[in-house]
Amino acid sequence: MTTLVTGATGNTGRHVVAELLRRGERVRALTRDPAAARDRLPAGVEIAAGTHTAPAELGAALAGVDRLHITVTAGLAEVGPELVRRAVDAGVHRITVVWGGGMGPVEQAVADSGVDWTRLEPQEFMSNTLTWADAIRKEGVVREPYDFPSALVHEGDIGEVAAIALLEDGHAGRAYNLTGPEALTPSERVAALSRATGRDIAFDRITHEQAVERLTATGVPREDAEYVIGWYAASDPASRTVDGTVERVTGRPARTFAQWVRENLDRF
Repeated sequence: MTTLVTGATGNTGRHVVAELLRRGERVRALTRDPAAARDRLPAGVEIAAGTHTAPAELGAALAGVDRLHITVTAGLAEVGPELVRRAVDAGVHRITVVWGGGMGPVEQAVADSGVDWTRLEPQEFMSNTLTWADAIRKEGVVREPYDFPSALVHEGDIGEVAAIALLEDGHAGRAYNLTGPEALTPSERVAALSRATGRDIAFDRITHEQAVERLTATGVPREDAEYVIGWYAASDPASRTVDGTVERVTGRPARTFAQWVRENLDRF
């Protein structure tokens, strides 16, 4: 049986690929840049050129696929339902989807697909911490507008839960809230990075508007920037509440932020 993983080189997709391969499964990785993907993905994965935002062009990528993993990304809302329809028509009988933060068109299409599905609802990714890397390397400082706790989840845990839901029975129709084992504020994460790097990294509070302008300067539309920064200003209680789903599904404790830091220390 073959699993097609969309967003295969992304923060979560590459972990889904790696976990499926570790379990001896046949994996097809969908990517816009096959040459770059071969350098970033483990040996043994089949590379398929394409993007899930152009489902009409995925006939070859979907051929012979039994299972599908979708990560909801920008630009997918409009075409995601078509992607799901084409996948089911091609013979896919099990789908996992990493939601985009709510029940949008893609998530609803998966729920209405008529095949086994599992929705993964991670709160904040630990890899979001990488947005601080340049400032830490160059200035030894992290600048954020808010210092509220977040139960960040390790992307490897998302990948493992996805693989289990794709391969094993008992997960159909489930929505899994995924968090790490602790809720940490940005300043607490900075302190952990300071300890791990042996550097004195400062935490500097900036205004909401400064944070929005920082995002728009990178090309993010203002409406999207306001949404992202607003999420941190008034996050849902679920985002700061530790949930034991990762341990219940995988049979082991969720990975800690300290572990994530050790794995990514060279980036800082």
